[in-house]
Parts: sequence; C-alpha cells; structure tokens
Amino acid sequence: MNAVPETRLITRSEVLAKKPLSCQLVVIEGPDAGRAISLDQLREVGTAPGCALRLTDDHVSARHLSVAPVAGGFEVTDLSSTNGTLFEGAKVTQLRVGPGASFKLGRSLVRIQAEATALDVTPSRARRFGELVGESLAMRELFAVLELAAQSDVTVLVQGETGTGKELVARALHDASARHAGPFVAVDCGALPESLLESELFGHVKGAFTGASERRAGAFLRADKGTLFLDELGGVSAAVQARLLRVLEERKVKAVGADAETPVDVRVVAASRLNLEQAVAQGTFRSDLFYRLSVLCIELPPLRNRREDLPLLVTELLRRRGFEAGQVSGAGFDALRAHAWPGNVRELRNVLERALALSPAATSFSQLKLSLGAVEPGGGLAVRTELPFKEAKDAVVDAFEAEYLRELMSRHGGNLSAAAREAGVDRKHWRSLLEKHGLRADSD
Repeated sequence: MNAVPETRLITRSEVLAKKPLSCQLVVIEGPDAGRAISLDQLREVGTAPGCALRLTDDHVSARHLSVAPVAGGFEVTDLSSTNGTLFEGAKVTQLRVGPGASFKLGRSLVRIQAEATALDVTPSRARRFGELVGESLAMRELFAVLELAAQSDVTVLVQGETGTGKELVARALHDASARHAGPFVAVDCGALPESLLESELFGHVKGAFTGASERRAGAFLRADKGTLFLDELGGVSAAVQARLLRVLEERKVKAVGADAETPVDVRVVAASRLNLEQAVAQGTFRSDLFYRLSVLCIELPPLRNRREDLPLLVTELLRRRGFEAGQVSGAGFDALRAHAWPGNVRELRNVLERALALSPAATSFSQLKLSLGAVEPGGGLAVRTELPFKEAKDAVVDAFEAEYLRELMSRHGGNLSAAAREAGVDRKHWRSLLEKHGLRADSD
C-alpha cells in the first residue's frame, strides 16, 4: 500500500484570499493507491474514461459515485453502482460528510482529506532573487519562500508554464545556499530517450551497452556536494521514475551495468510544466515519487498574471544585453502590456533581442522596433520558429485560445454562459480559460 501523502507547502498569492479549506479525494488502498483528485467541483469516480478519478478496480462500476462540495462539507452520492458504496461498514445512497471521511468501493478505499497547505509568508522586500526579478505581490511572495528554502537542503518541485523561469529558480536556490561552492548540474529529462536518460542521470560503466566505450559519471555523481536540477520530469518512464525514487530515498546511485552503489550528497530541485498532481491522478506519475519530490512545491506565475513587472523585466533584460532602456513607456510598452505572453519571460526576452537586432541605431526603449508575433487580424496564427518545437506549438495554441475567447465573448456582449454554450464548453472551464488569458466576463 502506498503511503498517504504528507501535507506540503505551496506558495501562491491566493493565500491572502483566506479561502476555505480545500480537499482532495485520495485512493488509500486498492490497485490505484496514491491517485488523487481535487474536490473543487463535482467529481465522478469509476472505471469509465470520463470519470475525474478513473480506477482500474474491476469491482468498481463504470460510474460508481460522485463527490460534490457543499456548504460545510461534501455530498457523496452512490450512482446506482453494482457493489454499492460503504461508509463505516454500511451501504449508503447519499450523505454529507466532512474531511477525513472514508468510503469503500469494490476493493478500493478512498478518503476525503485536506489538500496541500499554502505557506502564508510575509512578502519579501527584495525585487530580485538571483536572476529572477519582479515587484508584483506574486513574485515577492515567491522570493520570500525562496529565501527561506535556500537556508536548507529541502527538495523543491517547481511547476509552471514554459518560459516562466524554472531553471532560474533552481540556479538562484543553489547560489544562495550553503552549496553554492559545489556544482550545479541541469538535466532536461524530456529531451532524452529513456536509454540515454538513465545513462545521463545515473552514469554507466564501460561496456554496459553498445557504444559505452568508457565509464561515464551520471548527473547525480557530477552534482555531488551541489545541486541537481531535473527539468521536465512529467514525461519520464515508469522505470526511470522507480530508479529516481530509490536514489532519493537511499541517497545512493548505481550506474548502468555496475554492481555496487555509490553514496551521493545532492540537493534536488525538480521541475515540470505539466501538473504532476494531475499526472498522479491519471496514473502516469508515481505518487510516492511525487510526494518525495514535492516537499516544497512552488508554482511560478505566468507573465500575463503579473504585467506590473513588465517595466522592471524589460529594463533588466535589456541591461543584460548592454542596452540602457531609459523610460519604458509609450506605444511600444502598451503593445507589450496588451500581449498574452504565451511564452512568458522567455518570449519577452526573444522579443527584445529581436528588437535590438532590428534597431541597431536605437538608444532608448522608445526607439526599438518591437514585433510580437501575435495573431494576424486577416491571416492565420504566427508560427514562432525561434522557439523549440513544443514551445512554438504551445504558443500557437495559446494564441488561438485567446483569439477564440475574445471573438465569442465579443459576439455575446461579454456574457460568459452564452459564449460557453456556443463553444460547447463547460461554463466553469470557459471561465478558467478567460482567467488564463486575462479576459473578463461582463455577465454570467
């Protein structure tokens, strides 16, 4: 049986909103032990593909039960399942419960329990941490948590969209820690096939496989006494996940083809642009590895949610290229502020570098020729060939979403419900898409 997840610390500006306790439904026993889903809305549990928590237990019905948040707790409803839903040993049809309630469905036991606890910290007075800069509340809260995390060797999981600066977080933590004199090693786990990834992470001995003409030290050994940054963990195979878990638990690494293990002293910072909690719920990421990595979980805010940082970011990014921006204002800045920034800070950096290349005579920001590569009014979606394939694809999808949302909301006079109906999208999902792209509804 998998261990029950521990409470984790997450930094979000939402902590100031004093939201009520949020809960999740966790599989405690059964074939899918460790899977979990958030109970922020009505959720169905069963073996059918459409269920939010899909189980593989053959004693569970296709649509077995539903759990919905209500005032003071949760309403649990058995959906006429074949084997029934048991609460405290008795079959139930519908009842209201609070956190801590457990239910038996087939061979599986599920429990309603509190989600990860947000870390309520006083925002930092600093406007930078390492190469990260910002003066928004979200960034100053982030800096406060990073300042605390740098004082220990706590394992950190950094999540956020592409281009938000996950590797900058890892480097800044390393540089501010007692390990700053040791090595900083970064591995992009999503860019390597499984066979090469195992060798890159754990090393190999001479003759371990075809082409292994000499011994190679893996990333864990190269990062000894320092920090190892594991990027894009969301797509690694189950076999690599199992080996990673063992290294994290034992602090020993075994090279491919070796007989003995070697002790390592490494601080691990992991990152993913995918939501690993959702991956755990879907069964594609090991729950025990997730909880081992996410002792401290940090969510990086997208640039569109902290547009007040744009002047500082523009000034800093241009300064690093040896260009003094002067006052960041005018039509060019208005265009930056209105942009959706699907590629986040990385996209902003590329925009500014392109502007410098196209404006060799410019001596201030107002003289730069800015090209944002947005959706063309009469044409198609601009393809960002200066970005890697996956990021360019994400940028096209985000640009499409933003344009589609604006068009339908405009057509329906800002009415969220009417626009969602025409789009054939769930109303709550439509609202989340509007929030994602910084758009608002005039009415529901």
